[in-house]
Amino acid sequence: MARRISQEAFDEMVKENIDDLGMDPSDALQDAIQTLSLQGVNLSGIITSLPGETSPLILCLDKLKQLSSEIRDPVNDVVLTQMALSFDDLTALCAQDKANAAIATKNGAVELLCSLCSKIPAATPTSTSQAPLLSAFNAFTALLHDVQSTGTFKISHGPRMIIDFLNHNKQNVHVLNSGFGVVASAATGDEILKESFMELKIDELIMEILSTHKNTCIPNLYDAIRALLTPDDTRVVASQVYGYARKFAKIGIAGALVDSLRAGLSSPDLVSACITLKAIAVNDEICKSISEIGGIDAILRCIEDSGEQGNKAVAKVCCSLLSKLAGSDTNKSEIVGKGGMDKLIKLSARFNDDPSVLQEIMSIISVLSLRSPENAARAVEAGAGDLAIQAMQEFPAASQMQRNSCLMIRNLVVRNPENRTLLLNNGVEKYIRKAKQTHANCKDAATDALRDLGVDGYNL
Repeated sequence: MARRISQEAFDEMVKENIDDLGMDPSDALQDAIQTLSLQGVNLSGIITSLPGETSPLILCLDKLKQLSSEIRDPVNDVVLTQMALSFDDLTALCAQDKANAAIATKNGAVELLCSLCSKIPAATPTSTSQAPLLSAFNAFTALLHDVQSTGTFKISHGPRMIIDFLNHNKQNVHVLNSGFGVVASAATGDEILKESFMELKIDELIMEILSTHKNTCIPNLYDAIRALLTPDDTRVVASQVYGYARKFAKIGIAGALVDSLRAGLSSPDLVSACITLKAIAVNDEICKSISEIGGIDAILRCIEDSGEQGNKAVAKVCCSLLSKLAGSDTNKSEIVGKGGMDKLIKLSARFNDDPSVLQEIMSIISVLSLRSPENAARAVEAGAGDLAIQAMQEFPAASQMQRNSCLMIRNLVVRNPENRTLLLNNGVEKYIRKAKQTHANCKDAATDALRDLGVDGYNL
């Protein structure tokens, strides 16, 4: 782990450079920073202003401390306005310099923000009280950046406070969106915070809001769901997010997300809903349940519409979600039975100039063909082999697309000898060998494809 230094020790080092070595303040500061960095010292949270200068961030925190010491219940409109302006200043300073979030955290900003935020009236904010609440949420989102800041947030009862605000403002879309932004920041990378929010029944709150605000844009709500369901805390060996995903599906959140998909490209949350639904689809049971409520129909319709309207973002996320759902063998049959192969090949023709879309199409065809010679035959009949060859020829530098193409080719031929002959006669071998030689990430996939094509020297 990186070494750390106290603010006092850093300031003393700068002072010694000035007093003992005769450096001017600017050179003394830069020398201290450079020397400590070369020694592997972590300077996050250290104020590196010139001697004699007061950091704007510290001035902002001092102003918040003064507000906190002078505040009286009930809080009047003048104080609420002052709070909003100070919270906005703190947010701006953190946005101006990424290092300021660590400095602010080290100097008590999270505790201070929690204390002041708790003074804001929770129930249905007026226009006056809504401003500091939204400003506080923005400041929290900027401050909560690592396990130290999120840990302090938990100790300061931040999760319960945020959930209380959300519960009291279920009709206020602005408060909901900003509040879920805090949830997303707090839960990212912190397993303990994920558990805290789940204990506070955030899943039930999310379900209620999705039901109440259909076709309403609350983007941070989706970010919060994904943060809660992502196993990204490196301190934890076994994350609990798999269980949370099952709980989200069980209470109906997956169904609510499918409703967003049914709205099609007119829904402002379509991309977010697809990505979030993919995070919930963690097992075969959930994947099948999504299909049973019309999820596959909705996705295939969105895929068709994305091609017609030239919407690459929707095309990519829908293919990615379909790949996840096709992990269920039952769903594979349904996707192919509903003309999925033809729709995907048609989509590839529409976006044949974008390897990022093509690689997603190849990924889903690869999944559909896995352990299914019938689907592999149907894929080649629809044009998957031609897609692979043309894309590999056209985009030799697109490493991930080249890899996905190799994986797809393997699944198309491993149980289908007739497909091997067809692809080899069309010259696929040379493109696979080129991908293997050019891209390190293609080596294993290309080797497997060459082997299952039955060519000599596949391991060369």
